[in-house]
Amino acid sequence: MRYFTKDHEWIDVDGTSATVGITDYAQGQLGDVVFVELPEAGRAVVAGKEAAVVESVKAASEVYAPVSGTVTEANGALADTPDLVNTAPEGEGWFFRLRLSNPAELDGLMDEGAYKAFVASL
Repeated sequence: MRYFTKDHEWIDVDGTSATVGITDYAQGQLGDVVFVELPEAGRAVVAGKEAAVVESVKAASEVYAPVSGTVTEANGALADTPDLVNTAPEGEGWFFRLRLSNPAELDGLMDEGAYKAFVASL
């Protein structure tokens, strides 16, 4: 299942594993992405706290962890081709994978319909 945050991150959950990235709306606001700083495997991340940084020609922005957990993998493809964040933000442009430490935190996130309504209100 895919969930969304008000900070425009998405998280795909499969059991206790999850993949995190930024939404198409977020990449559109950033403009051309030129660099991504990703968390290393083994790093503990906390819901709502900085987990990664994305730099575009416009600005640098923090990417927040949608839920708490331990990073299991970073998307190494972004080191060589950070523009994947622009061309496939909700696919190949994912940022990192993690193991959930508190699945109940998912209850505070939006489903796709709620996220689309949230973006439409901006």
